[in-house]
Amino acid sequence: MRSDSRLSRMLHVLLHMARHDAPFTSEQLAQMLRTNPVVVRRTMAGLREAGYVRSDKGHGGGWTLACDLREVTLLDVHRAVGGPNIFAIGVESDNPQCAVERAVNAALDGALREAEAILIARLGAISLADLAANFDVLCAQHEAAAS
Repeated sequence: MRSDSRLSRMLHVLLHMARHDAPFTSEQLAQMLRTNPVVVRRTMAGLREAGYVRSDKGHGGGWTLACDLREVTLLDVHRAVGGPNIFAIGVESDNPQCAVERAVNAALDGALREAEAILIARLGAISLADLAANFDVLCAQHEAAAS
């Protein structure tokens, strides 16, 4: 099963946008992500509706940031891009009278709820500014190693 990479891909785009003075066209972003510009526009639309980016048409137009990186979390971006359920694992409920099914579901439901709560809390605790700061550190380390 192929994993959904919308969150990581859009975080990638947002960090590039944060460090770039000019707008990015859908074509430029598509080339960066190795996808189709239509896919970029469809995914970016959720970020635009959430107020995290804006798009301007015409010559010199494109996508730009419209938010304070300190106020947007990874969880916010996940929700804006229509991210899937955190886990694809689920329980079976074809036969609720079956004691085995009820026992299995009880064990899985609790574990999945706990894991999802931990992941959601962690995504909600990391801002785009945190990612940008980490990116800056990694770039500085790379430049120092290259010198």
